[in-house]
Amino acid sequence: MPHHDELQQLLGELVQANSRLVRIAAHDAGSAESPATWRTLRVLQQSGPMRIGELATLSRVAQPTMTKIVAGLAERGWVARLADESDARAWLVDVTDTGVTAVDEWLDQVASALYPYFAELSDGDVDALRRTVQLLQERVELNDPIRTKESTH
Repeated sequence: MPHHDELQQLLGELVQANSRLVRIAAHDAGSAESPATWRTLRVLQQSGPMRIGELATLSRVAQPTMTKIVAGLAERGWVARLADESDARAWLVDVTDTGVTAVDEWLDQVASALYPYFAELSDGDVDALRRTVQLLQERVELNDPIRTKESTH
């Protein structure tokens, strides 16, 4: 079992490497959208409809910023406002099928942009990467405060 300090340092390095990877991927994919746009759509896709305040918190932006993001996403047809059945004065925001398609296309562009960086990996390295992704997904699924549609239904 790894030493606490060693694991903590490794996790910090993982976050740094991931941030760089995301930055490189967005640059190389030529994405003009802000990371908050994609984060917002993914939160909605994973968690279902929610109020703007909750969406702002989960997407890590201020509520006025989220209001602007949602307005832009609604103009593109990527999100829709729904009446909140529990409070007639409130609205929920949900991702549309067009928004899901946009996210899927963006993920394909990002993966294609990153492919050259990893194309020469050995089969063993690809297996290690596959296991790392599985491990991360398992840990996140167990501990993610953003409950996914699948885990709540």
